[in-house]
Amino acid sequence: MIPMTTDLLRLTQWLSPAFPVSGYAYSHGLETAMAGGHVTDAASLTAWVRAVLTHGTGPLDVWAIRRSMAGDDPAHLTAILRARAGSPERWQEARDQGAAFCEVTTVMGDMPLDDLPLPVALGVRALGMDAGVVALLFLQGFAGQMVSAAARFLPLGQSTAQTVLRGLHADVAVTAARDEIDPPGSAAVLAELDAMAHETLQPRIFRT
Repeated sequence: MIPMTTDLLRLTQWLSPAFPVSGYAYSHGLETAMAGGHVTDAASLTAWVRAVLTHGTGPLDVWAIRRSMAGDDPAHLTAILRARAGSPERWQEARDQGAAFCEVTTVMGDMPLDDLPLPVALGVRALGMDAGVVALLFLQGFAGQMVSAAARFLPLGQSTAQTVLRGLHADVAVTAARDEIDPPGSAAVLAELDAMAHETLQPRIFRT
């Protein structure tokens, strides 16, 4: 039980909002939707984040985590994620957080890694762990990142924000359980358009 317990502790530390990958600085394009008045309350926030988790970046990130944990070439997975990114900011978010993750975990004593996008870097670091648990907690953190961005932009309140996040648990679980050989495409069209539009949004709070 001890190895499994320490693996879980390492994983939750890596995916904690306190881990220094600057997750708080990214909204994944959500800022555009809020600034444009398309996401204004708990219901519209839930719908936007659910689309990303179930039809957008969520399934692709799960695929990258699972394939890297299965031993696929990290460079090949990175090339696919870059090609599948819907906009430069999408790629920036995965790349920059991944580079920070690689740097901090190396300083903590893990083997040095070249900069990899976050889902691939996490999968490499998590080799030997339960891939389903890794994907589940990663998506929970990703959902939390987006909901936290909304809580800082909209008059939601912390209790409402946490209720939104709890309401997404079933979506997180279903997406995390996907185990595909081929990379899924994105069908979260509005979220992708929001991410593209964010590149010229002024003023803005978040990097993406």
